[in-house]
Amino acid sequence: MPVVVLCVIGLVAGLALPFLNIAPNRLLSGHASGGQQGVFALLWLVAAAAGGWRGGAVAAVLLALVLPLIAAVDATLLLHHKPPTTRIQLGAGFWVMWLAAALLLLDRLRHVRAGWRAVAWAVVVVSLVVGGWQGVFDDLALVREWQAQRGAFTDALASHVTLSLITLGVALTIGAPLGYLAWRARRAGGTLLSVLAFLQTIPSLALFALLIGPFAWLAREWPALAALGFGGTGAAPAVFALVLYALLPVVRYTVTGLDAVPADTREAARGLGMTRGQLLLRVQLPLGWPVLLAGLRIVAVQTIGLAAVAALIGAGGLGRFVFLGIGQGATDMVLLGTLAIIGLALAADLLFQAMMAATGRRA
Repeated sequence: MPVVVLCVIGLVAGLALPFLNIAPNRLLSGHASGGQQGVFALLWLVAAAAGGWRGGAVAAVLLALVLPLIAAVDATLLLHHKPPTTRIQLGAGFWVMWLAAALLLLDRLRHVRAGWRAVAWAVVVVSLVVGGWQGVFDDLALVREWQAQRGAFTDALASHVTLSLITLGVALTIGAPLGYLAWRARRAGGTLLSVLAFLQTIPSLALFALLIGPFAWLAREWPALAALGFGGTGAAPAVFALVLYALLPVVRYTVTGLDAVPADTREAARGLGMTRGQLLLRVQLPLGWPVLLAGLRIVAVQTIGLAAVAALIGAGGLGRFVFLGIGQGATDMVLLGTLAIIGLALAADLLFQAMMAATGRRA
């Protein structure tokens, strides 16, 4: 059933939605360009026919690769005899079809071994990266935007990763001990979790704005903090807010991980003469580590997404491209930041899944 639904969605998108848009420049909207409906219909019919057997995964991989290639070839043809400012933008039809192809590949790989799943996705990613490196997609507006913003994009990507890593490290350093205390003292732990859950209800933009005043006051009262870059705007309030959001999953999953250790296992460890610290380090943490990893996975993905909003208070990151693009009406700049954030989140998710799988094999 998922194969049929996804193929129908892809087919409808290929026939009814614009595959590419021709714009006079990067700021103005353009008009739709199609003409490949027959090719798209054939591709999706083949994918639907192959979906019921093992060739479904191969068909999905080919779809994920062929769609960008068709867009690149069409963009090159459309730019002939056009002014140099003309931009060929990826339309709604392309994005819906490519997403349907990616979901189709995900569905077809569900029952395949993890190694083959990794190979399939690696083929897609490496092929697209190599094609981009060879200049195959240079005529697409999104790639041109990246070429124009390459230096700023690299800096923003580094800032985004740094913000996320610092947040993850601080949240783990603070949240894991708090989780242990919440596990030891259940009543106080319930209160702590309620407070952290309340913080999750505060909109991220509102929390960032609320922190500007207190952090500006601290920097004014203690010039040494201001000399270190501590102020009402910038990375300091951004990291503080991101850590507040990250604490709940870290604390909750720490408690859950410690609860996952059977009581008779703890009693046996005590019977061997282990102290409370030895019990925690040698028994509870190793056995509860997979659960804690699951919490860190959620924190990593959540933080990468929320860090985009931090650009509004001068913390940098990929959110800068999103908000600048919205302000300028530059769709490709918005997509550049958005797709990079999605890619980072997916990479973090895959990394933690690999760590969880490795932990499970060792166990």
